[in-house]
Order: sequence, then structure tokens, then C-alpha cells
Amino acid sequence: MNDRDAREAGAASVEARRSVPIAAPKPAEESRQNMMVRYLQAMASHASRAEEPSPPVRTMSGTARHDVTRPATIADLQISHILKRTATGVAPDTPFVDVARMLAREQLGAVPVVDSTQRVVGVVAESDLLARAVALTSADEHTGALDRLLGRRPRGLGAGVTAATLMSTPALTVHPWTPVVEAARTAARSRIRQVYVIDHKGRLVGVVSRSELLHALVRDDAAIRAEVVSHVLRDELEVDPSTVHVQVRHGVVVLTGSLDVDLVPRLTDAVARIPDVLEVADHLTAV
Repeated sequence: MNDRDAREAGAASVEARRSVPIAAPKPAEESRQNMMVRYLQAMASHASRAEEPSPPVRTMSGTARHDVTRPATIADLQISHILKRTATGVAPDTPFVDVARMLAREQLGAVPVVDSTQRVVGVVAESDLLARAVALTSADEHTGALDRLLGRRPRGLGAGVTAATLMSTPALTVHPWTPVVEAARTAARSRIRQVYVIDHKGRLVGVVSRSELLHALVRDDAAIRAEVVSHVLRDELEVDPSTVHVQVRHGVVVLTGSLDVDLVPRLTDAVARIPDVLEVADHLTAV
């Protein structure tokens, strides 16, 4: 991360705050604005203290293994922490019509093109198909009359056109150990809807969407509260969640109730480390 990226992210965060209207916005609009401000703050924070991504740990079998434990900060959040979906690619020789049918059937915006070893070699997007469909339709309008005069059977739409001739290269991909912030920046700059995930050999392992990247960086208040209650209180500290009242608003966590004196600092520290928590207000009564 260079200084210019850090300045751009910081300036974007400031501009986002200035753009919030003086008049009280509607709840839905207020939520959207707060999410975007918090997203830009996360980007700026990461830019100011970015570190090189850690390489995968190799097992004895030679496959890559990645740390999937809960990250301490947004800067530590990696693609492996949010990757939930596998992805299916098409071969380079897949016909135009079959690619189009797959996108329509699966309701996808794009599909990766993979070779015989599952290495990603390109991507075919809906826009690629539409552009070629328009070109083919225009060509058919000019050649259709001649084909009929010569008694030839007109060719089907996209005959001879394959994924290899349609795909964009190189494909924009990330690794499981790629920081989520870096992947989000790549998706934003390239204006792509989804990013394909590859292993250390370039083989397809999954896909993440822009919305998944955004929600990973900027979780809503309900998701933060759920993690405090289930992960920190119940699992980590082994405390009955009913003894502590947790309230979250715009990333600020307010803790009230009674708790053992030794557990209070452990709780506040654990909550402060949760990604997207901006502040912890400790109103706990130590017993």
C-alpha cells in the first residue's frame, strides 16, 4: 500500500462524512450512509498500516492450508475467512449457447474459463455474451437472405463461437490468504461483481461477490452484537449472556450489567478486537 492509496482512502472517508445531509435522513438512508462511512474508515485504517499478506502454510501433502480462525482486526481479515461458495468453470471449447444457458440457469453474471487442470485462464461475463449476440444477429441479417437464395441452412446463433473466443484475459483472481480489503479494492477499481478465488497453483476453489466483501468489512450492528453474545461471552469467556446487556449502534458497543472483576477487561478487550467495532462503552458493574 503506497502513500497515495492511503491519502485517497482517507480523503474518501472525509468526503463521505461531509456528504451526509444536515436534515435528518430516513432510517434506511441513515443506515446506508453509516455503512459506507464505516467501510471507508476501514479502508483508510487498513491503508495506514497495511502489511504484506502471509503466505499459505504447506502441509505434508503439499496442499495449502490457511488460518480460518476469527481475525483480530479488519486488516487481518482474509478471503479464507469469508469464502463460503464453490465455483464451476467452463472449458475453453464450450460453445456460445452453452455458456449463455449456464449463466441464465444459474443466474450468474459471469463464469470462469478453466483448463484441464482447473487453472483459471479467463472469464466470460454477460456483457461479453450480449456484445457477441448483437454482432452475430447483425451479421445474420446481412447473410440470411444470401443463405436462403443459395439453399443453405442458416447457422445457429453463435455457431463456432466458444468460451475461448469470448473470454476476457487475464482473469482477476485472489488467493485465500489475500486481505479482504485488497480484494474489495480490486473489485471496485475493476468494476466487477465477483472475484474468483484460486489456490497456490492457480486452480479454481471458489468465488466471492462484491456484496460479500462489503458485508465482511462492514457488518451491521446486529451481526456485531451476535458475535459479542455468542462468541465472546458464551464461547470465549463462558459467561451466561443474560448477565450482560449488549447494545450496538453504528459500530459502538455499550456493555451494561454485572460481571466478575477479572472478566471485565477481558470482555472489553475481546469486543474491541472484533472487526468493525469502532468503540466500546464499558458501563459494567464489577463484582
